Amino acid sequence: MSADAVSGRGDAPAAPTQPFRAFVVRRHDDAVTSAVEELGLDDLPPGEVLVAVSWSSVNYKDGMVTVPGNRVARTSPLVPGVDLAGVVVASDDPALAPGTEVLAHGGDLGVARHGGYAGLARVPAGCALALPDGLSAREAMAIGTAGFTAALSLDQLEQRGLRPGDGPVVVTGASGGVGSFAVDLLAGRGYQVVASTGKNDEHAWLERLGAAEVIGRDDLDEAGGRVLGPEHWAGAVDCVGGETLARVLQALRYGAAVAASGLTGGTALPTTVYPFITRNVALLGVDSVRTPIGRRREVWGRLATDLRPPHLEDLVAGEVPLEGLAGALADILAARVRGRLLVRIAATT
Repeated sequence: MSADAVSGRGDAPAAPTQPFRAFVVRRHDDAVTSAVEELGLDDLPPGEVLVAVSWSSVNYKDGMVTVPGNRVARTSPLVPGVDLAGVVVASDDPALAPGTEVLAHGGDLGVARHGGYAGLARVPAGCALALPDGLSAREAMAIGTAGFTAALSLDQLEQRGLRPGDGPVVVTGASGGVGSFAVDLLAGRGYQVVASTGKNDEHAWLERLGAAEVIGRDDLDEAGGRVLGPEHWAGAVDCVGGETLARVLQALRYGAAVAASGLTGGTALPTTVYPFITRNVALLGVDSVRTPIGRRREVWGRLATDLRPPHLEDLVAGEVPLEGLAGALADILAARVRGRLLVRIAATT
């Protein structure tokens, strides 16, 4: 990165010469500690784009890096934050000139390299993109990886041919981050959404997001021990995996598909080949970490236009400063958070 770029020439904010604040997680044998610390530019990893961070968000993966013995964090010390948005300070990527408002996620941010919980972040060009017209940095972080994953799921289902009016589309784990966005996006597009959740107290909220019906986990067991159940679902977004995903597969209509991104219900898939062979159904894997940059731009462009979440502010649970992150991360691990928690970052202090 050139000296001119780091000096902040042009419309970009100048890179600070003083330390900046960051929420840092450190692993000590079997123990994990976290605190707000001061870091300098030399503490940041290599990367093509230096960003003055204005907003980040709280994700389950961010919480996991604070758990002793976790396998998510791959370096120590680590600044968590798998999402970030801000303004480019310096750049070796001609597509992201200094002064450009950007968002970034994926590329091992917050797990193997410092992420968004800091005043400055240095990120690979392949995980950063210019903020789409129509979205503010705060709105982009309200969407974040969770909303992007939901949009990627819906986009893949529509590429396979799913259209509003085809029939009920089920969303599993609907009260979670990805699931709640999926309900909102699908309903906004005119789909008949059936939300599945194990949380009885979230039914009214999911209905406000547009769910035509809210069901419990056990209601998905339509096969009753048989290898196939009735042809019920025109499509599905699965955020759970395991037995839940198997039950969805057993009840998909002929030629339908499920977009799967979750594994909280387990990594094993206890099903047979019957749904795939006799009903021509498809299991579409959804990955938001290694999505190519062109695909990222495409889906984020939709999130700013035809897939813009209709109830975005309703999906925001609140805002926390760096000093409030320890409690927020504990809350998300304990499933005490409904929707998205945003993190306010003071970029140069």
